[in-house]
Amino acid sequence: MEAREHWMIHLQRVYYPILAAIGIPSNIMSFLIFWRRKCMFSKSSTLYLMSIFIADTAILVFMVVLGLSIKYLTVEPFWSLEPWCSLRDIFTYGASNTSTWLVVAFTVERYLSITTFSLRKHFGIPYGTVWTICIIFVLGHLMALPYYWAYVSVYSQDLQRWVCIHKPNATIQYTLTILSMQTVVSYILPFVIIAVLNGLTLRQISLINRVHVICNSGQKVTSLLRSRKRKSVVLLLTLSITFVLLNITRSITQIIQCTKGWALNRDDYSLSINVAADIGTMFSLSNAAVNMYLYACTQTKFRQEVIKCVKYSLWRCYLNRNGPSRQK
Repeated sequence: MEAREHWMIHLQRVYYPILAAIGIPSNIMSFLIFWRRKCMFSKSSTLYLMSIFIADTAILVFMVVLGLSIKYLTVEPFWSLEPWCSLRDIFTYGASNTSTWLVVAFTVERYLSITTFSLRKHFGIPYGTVWTICIIFVLGHLMALPYYWAYVSVYSQDLQRWVCIHKPNATIQYTLTILSMQTVVSYILPFVIIAVLNGLTLRQISLINRVHVICNSGQKVTSLLRSRKRKSVVLLLTLSITFVLLNITRSITQIIQCTKGWALNRDDYSLSINVAADIGTMFSLSNAAVNMYLYACTQTKFRQEVIKCVKYSLWRCYLNRNGPSRQK
């Protein structure tokens, strides 16, 4: 009698295709809205947000669709064979690193824009923003390059199929190094930077508000500036805090797994750490699909553009269905 599958396997088999179906179209729509419309953001902020949507879409394609969905829906995924077995994590972790550090860069840009007026001209220009995005993209994938030598494709006699596994002859120093490096780069360091900058931003906003209360002249201009700053802070806090909350479980389980090296059997769901790690992965990958909905809830202009796009799409579908019959 075949062993009964764990409930986590059934959950992930359903969850990841739904996540991709929700996240990829929403990211594409958000990218087009920022590309073709004005949503009251600066050019540098718009470039950062567009690049975050691209990186998040790459995460959904490489990790959710080609990685996890295929893993749970097929018997032998295509990446079980070489060269995909070695290349898989370069694309998946590369996209993850890029998305994470784009959020960090956007946090830095917003902090400088809101709090440091003298440096705004140097850090807020689109030219410098494009270079920053390109550097983050290259470095994010270079940080994932060591994973090329961490996996190997072997034929399992027990399963009667090819599987992609951690390289058995890899030294413990090598495995712990890349695991620790990935944990620090993707979770610990970004969390610290985001927390510090958000705290400094809120402190600066509090000081600015005190000055505005004391200075009563130019109330109309002051009110407009305060409104724009408030929207920037709301956007910044929404994006960064959501990022931290959705990734905190995965970061903790990654730190625990770093102490195990390759010895931990990730398919053994009798171990509570494996269940917690998969739940953390589900939360973490959800971050790549929810940004449009966060912006729609917090930014009035963006929400209006989303409603316009939905109405236009429904109107086009209606015309395509009923147009020929009307002409007759």
